[in-house]
Amino acid sequence: MEGDRLPGNTEEAILLAGRLALGVIFVKSGFQKLLGLGAFAASLANRGIPASGTWALVGATVEFVGGLMIVTGFRTRAASLLMLLFLVVATGISHRFWDYADAAARRSQESQFFKNLSMLGGYLLLFAVGGGRYSVDGWLRRRRR
Repeated sequence: MEGDRLPGNTEEAILLAGRLALGVIFVKSGFQKLLGLGAFAASLANRGIPASGTWALVGATVEFVGGLMIVTGFRTRAASLLMLLFLVVATGISHRFWDYADAAARRSQESQFFKNLSMLGGYLLLFAVGGGRYSVDGWLRRRRR
């Protein structure tokens, strides 16, 4: 409803802040994994992932590039779907809290699981609304007019 909208560019600024908050963690984490690809591949191998070197490269690249796409607002809806898929896979591999016998480890992984679930919600919302005015997508839309 039109009456539910925020005044002026406030809504667009909040959408930009939300994109930054959702994307920056993945830019940082993906970049670190790309710099330490061997260690990331070893951690995947320890979790039983076959062809861990290949999947490490794929995962770290998706995480870094997808995060950049979200931060810049480039192909935001496609990037949101990519990050949704990444989060589902990463959560299923790394945050299986139900597999931990130790209560402290279980609580820690459960917290990480639900943190990722909340980010999934953020990416669903971002998919629904798009990148907004202050995004590469918005800039490209304005240039086409």
